[in-house]
Amino acid sequence: MTVTFNEADLVAVSVGGVIAHPGFPALPAEPYRLAADGTPFLLPAWGGIVYNVSVGDRAFGWAADCIHPGISIRGTDDLRNRGLNVYACVGNTATVMTGQAQGAKGVVTGKSGRFSEQVIVHFPVEIRKKMAVGDQIVVRSVGTGMAIDGHPEVNCKGLSPALFKALPKRSENGVLRIGVVGVLPAHLVGAGAGLTSEGGSLHMQSTDRAALKEAGLDALRLGDLIAIEDTDSRYNHGYLRGALAIGVVGQTDGPRAGYGPGLTVVLTAPKGELGYFIDPAANLAALLALEA
Repeated sequence: MTVTFNEADLVAVSVGGVIAHPGFPALPAEPYRLAADGTPFLLPAWGGIVYNVSVGDRAFGWAADCIHPGISIRGTDDLRNRGLNVYACVGNTATVMTGQAQGAKGVVTGKSGRFSEQVIVHFPVEIRKKMAVGDQIVVRSVGTGMAIDGHPEVNCKGLSPALFKALPKRSENGVLRIGVVGVLPAHLVGAGAGLTSEGGSLHMQSTDRAALKEAGLDALRLGDLIAIEDTDSRYNHGYLRGALAIGVVGQTDGPRAGYGPGLTVVLTAPKGELGYFIDPAANLAALLALEA
């Protein structure tokens, strides 16, 4: 059964930003963060152009703290950045407007949450080599306002028409089921709970590697689709028994407690209207045919 949506009603509008420079905590004498066991560490973190981590690569094990694959963009002031973060949808097309890579096309693959608030965009590695911090990127944002026919209780969150069409999905007895690589139990939901679901990310906790392995999540790849149990992300991210959210693994893990791989939620429903089935191939690299 084909699952349709209000595609003809959706408005496409430009939002933009510049490639963000990586930053550090406010005190210049102390660029260190603390690992879950209290050990100080200094590792590459979010922002900038990442040359050797891409969608489809492993989500764990990098010497890094929540690295964004590809490039990270941010609006030039807080209001513009808010518009970028809310309106950009996973699967939207991004275009380089300045610099040596001008004209190159990329794809939005995730969003980063509180303290960074950046949009993550995939470009092929050879294009990244031509880019510079500060290059202007325009996103053709379309997807905000999407409603799925026959499933009024399923909320779309930063989901583009292109990605929705590509998702493995079934409509069965009033339930929309999405193909996912794995399922995140509610007790492993970490940073981002309680915050807005209009942009940003929801992290899984990965300090307890035994619990992660038990849940079958220890070999996740960037771009994998994940079901998040008992999580209601209609307005903000919170625990609700029987709710479900579907997220995309958008960034790597790191040493800090509560900050495992970050998930960009794209679908949610409160009372069983959204379901899942296991599909090991449910990854953005394949679904959106991302060029390496």
